[in-house]
Amino acid sequence: MNTNRLYFIDAVRAFAILMMLQGHFIDTLLDVSYRDDSSTVFTIWKYFRGITAPTFFTISGLIFSYLLIKAKRSGNANLRMKKGFYRGLMLIGIGYLLRIPIFEWLFWKFDSFYFLVIDVLQCIGLSLILVVGIYKLTLKRTLIFSILMFILGFVTFLTEPLYRYIDLPNLPKLFANWMTKDYGSVFTILPWFGYVAFGAFIATIFYRYLERPKFKIGIILGFLIVGTLLIFKSGYILMRIYYITDLKLLKDVAFYNYLFTRLGNVLILFALFYAAENYIKKPLILKIGQKTLSIYVIHFIIIYGSFTGIGLNTIIGKTLLPWQAIIGALMFLTIVCFISFYYVKTNAFVYNGVRRLVDKLRHN
Repeated sequence: MNTNRLYFIDAVRAFAILMMLQGHFIDTLLDVSYRDDSSTVFTIWKYFRGITAPTFFTISGLIFSYLLIKAKRSGNANLRMKKGFYRGLMLIGIGYLLRIPIFEWLFWKFDSFYFLVIDVLQCIGLSLILVVGIYKLTLKRTLIFSILMFILGFVTFLTEPLYRYIDLPNLPKLFANWMTKDYGSVFTILPWFGYVAFGAFIATIFYRYLERPKFKIGIILGFLIVGTLLIFKSGYILMRIYYITDLKLLKDVAFYNYLFTRLGNVLILFALFYAAENYIKKPLILKIGQKTLSIYVIHFIIIYGSFTGIGLNTIIGKTLLPWQAIIGALMFLTIVCFISFYYVKTNAFVYNGVRRLVDKLRHN
């Protein structure tokens, strides 16, 4: 078995980014009159759109942590941690940059602080930095790191009702946006770091057992069983424990149990992709999975009009009929991927550029 590359990870990343693209396109441009929860087609689309972000966060934690832990074997753990730290800073910086109203600033209009809101890139960036810090604090001991990441993921999900509607009026928006959506943030570090933590935990399983003869069939069955339990039984289990302990927090989680059920969806998805790895190991799919950052940035600029304020959301708006939205989404995916493949530098090029810039600033 080739243990140097887990091809299904790139395939899952490709699936997640394409789902994100079509989800943003349709959600931004579909006429509001067709957003009918009684429609089976719309409900299915909405459900699968809902698992996109959990998949993206979990797979990010998995691939980053797997490479981080594997670097220890070759003696490059410190270098990998350094690269991960810079990568996290870069993602945070790009996340803010995409929302900066450059044209307003050119005319000295600084009355809007919407660019301070937090989105997916900032959350992933900070999550990677946290993973690096935790790995360093555990003295690079994989078992301790594994247990700690599982506990962090579990506790993050279990305590979600405590910070679900947190109000931080006295905290500057620059910091408050990381924890509350009151000022427009799309994502917050909690609970989304929980998915990254679970991804890191799964990475330790791959690292420790990947070379075992029957690991693949075992992990696929494990994903399927645990995923199914999380989807259909996690709420029931939480309520049973609540009846025993009378801990109201468990009841609150059970009655709004989207985090554990979405994690179950992600595990089922992992199982399907890993089982079909030999059939989806295609150059195009792998290339899409390796260009997720470029694809994300390009799609954000086109849809939401980063920098200029002119995007499809202002040009077209919520006016498309369902068939127009579907065809448009397919064309949008094709165009964004084409631009990313042929007109944008690779992610590694951007990462290395940021690292060189930070090193230069440190030495000046």
